[in-house]
Amino acid sequence: MAGRRAVPGDESDRDYLTTAQVAQRLGVKPETVYAYVSRGLLTSVRESRQRGSRFAAADVEELAGRTGGRRARPANGSIERIHTRVTLLADDRLYYRGRDVAELTGYRLESVAHWLWRGVDLAEVPPFEAPAGPADLVRRTVRLLPDGARLTDRIRMIVAAAGTADPLRFDLSEQAVVRAGETLLAMMADTLPPCPGAPPPTGSCLAARLWPKLTARAATPEHIRLLNAALVLKADHDLAVSTLAARVAAGARADVYAVVSAGLGVFDGRHHGAAIGLAYRFLRDALDPAGGGPTAAVADRLRAGERLPGLGHLLYAEHDPRADLLLGLLREHAEHDERVARVIRTVDALTREPAARAEVFPNADLALAALAHAMQMRPDAGEAVFAMARSIGWLAHAMEEYRQPGLRYRAIGVYTGTRPPSR
Repeated sequence: MAGRRAVPGDESDRDYLTTAQVAQRLGVKPETVYAYVSRGLLTSVRESRQRGSRFAAADVEELAGRTGGRRARPANGSIERIHTRVTLLADDRLYYRGRDVAELTGYRLESVAHWLWRGVDLAEVPPFEAPAGPADLVRRTVRLLPDGARLTDRIRMIVAAAGTADPLRFDLSEQAVVRAGETLLAMMADTLPPCPGAPPPTGSCLAARLWPKLTARAATPEHIRLLNAALVLKADHDLAVSTLAARVAAGARADVYAVVSAGLGVFDGRHHGAAIGLAYRFLRDALDPAGGGPTAAVADRLRAGERLPGLGHLLYAEHDPRADLLLGLLREHAEHDERVARVIRTVDALTREPAARAEVFPNADLALAALAHAMQMRPDAGEAVFAMARSIGWLAHAMEEYRQPGLRYRAIGVYTGTRPPSR
């Protein structure tokens, strides 16, 4: 930014601000103002009479406008607050664009995706479809993975291969992002390999097409509604770490497939998506009467100094609404399915076991693990449900980010290494 030299006492002096005034306007420390100068975000003008540096008011206002009056590059290395209209967590409730997720579980995932992406009415939308040619390419690519590859490994491969097959992937307009999002979700549902012996899909919706990839059990309409609800419940959760990664990628103007890949990269950490696998194994041990049941499963992890997977949550005080809703739907199936009933009884027992130490409640990880055990799904089915569903949220946040100035997330590193000798 260029500034013109002010003449003290001249009328133009009012067009310039002191360092202290700039710091107050931008909400930063004076030291940070000089950091902006060193990076070319501001241009200082050295005044005579030892009045210090001055800054053109127009330049300061331009920088403030780009940052909404907030810190452009906070001195402590953190990034600015992210304003979003996508998801709200309040009072142990979850809302997508102002609508309670409890209501949204009654809609097909495709409609909820459009609600998150565009905020349009929750009308029925046509089935998401993948073009035959690119879908064949993706299938051939996924088949290169070893038989033991996890579903999330395959999903990452699907995303990467689908991106190479889309010559228009750098079109970041809303219409193009929505179209690519529909195609990508269809790719995930259609190109994952089915479980051995699984019957073909019983419907055209995403949940019906995904079902045989997760379990060989024949699906009823109630089963499809249950899986659809699980997908809706995991579609977004405010600024989880994977969502932040997706927004950073979108801020660099990465394409849709790269944005989802960025989210998947963080998703695979044991403190995020992989936590569902830990909850699955915890519940598996608790379901095993020969191993001692719920009490032994809890005791084994306490003895090892581990936290109890699938219990409690950092963002909820008394209950996780997603777990309540999904487990509630499972309880309805438990009335006429003994396998489901046994899973629910075990979840309830796990919740009671550690009650003497602290109040705990099942979270969404344990609820997905319960769904997998109850419906005889693959051990990694819960992670796949989570990854596919959360891709919707990542794209909703990316669409917000594409409308913001690029590269908003350039944090400042606090250097602690050896410093060069002073000159």
